[in-house]
Amino acid sequence: MRLPLESVPNFSEGRERATLDALASALSARARLLDVHADADHNRSVFTLVADDDDLLAALVAGVACARERIDLRRHEGAHPRVGAADVVPVVPVRPGDMGRAKRVALRLAESIGDELSLPVFLYGELAGLGGRMESGELAPDFGPSVFQERSGAVLVGARRPLIAFNVNIRGGLAAAREIAGLVRERDGGFPGVRALGLDLPGSGLVQVSMNVEDWEAAALHELVATIEREAAARGVEVVGSELVGLMPGGAAAAAAGAALRIDGLDASRVLELRLLEAGDTGPA
Repeated sequence: MRLPLESVPNFSEGRERATLDALASALSARARLLDVHADADHNRSVFTLVADDDDLLAALVAGVACARERIDLRRHEGAHPRVGAADVVPVVPVRPGDMGRAKRVALRLAESIGDELSLPVFLYGELAGLGGRMESGELAPDFGPSVFQERSGAVLVGARRPLIAFNVNIRGGLAAAREIAGLVRERDGGFPGVRALGLDLPGSGLVQVSMNVEDWEAAALHELVATIEREAAARGVEVVGSELVGLMPGGAAAAAAGAALRIDGLDASRVLELRLLEAGDTGPA
């Protein structure tokens, strides 16, 4: 059975309902829209969709075109860093063996966005400072025009493994959230495959450790939460809850459930629906 590819485009809008609805309509015309997560403090939305290769490509080009039309970065304010109206557009293989397909679709997508929509496209570019680096000639886009556009910015396109976007909310100061983010992220010696930022959430009066868990097998969610709770307590602040952005792999959920229930060896192979899906996956890669 040939599985669809997934995409999880991130758009720099999390407040205006009409724009969110327009993005959903554009994406769902050719793909199955599984989830929409919008955050007003981040002023960002994350859409999860699946489709076969050609339909996914068409859906994503339509979504990026909608974002270019409706989102103006010159008026954008939000806690989350961004480089574009259509900020990050990854293509994700549901099955690891389909990474080659995902890469091919991502390259076609990058070329289409650059040529048809005239937006600069970077393949896994940095998430900060692209405008100044482009104008100085230090960094050129992989596709599209080389002039940074203040209204729409640039688009980051790539193919990647499934990751978990996972946030832990804290009642306390932003300095504490930033310190804890530094302790858990890989770059500063924390958990492997974890990227983390400390962000302010003025709408709720909280702060947040905002994470991308790029290798959930190496950095289990329950261990991340336990570490953040311990470090928060050491700083006299309180963890008040956590948040999943979009969807997560079943294996990660099973591992977290196994830890909470104290069931040794609980993994994706013990989840009925995932076992059935694996049994039915007998078609070509």
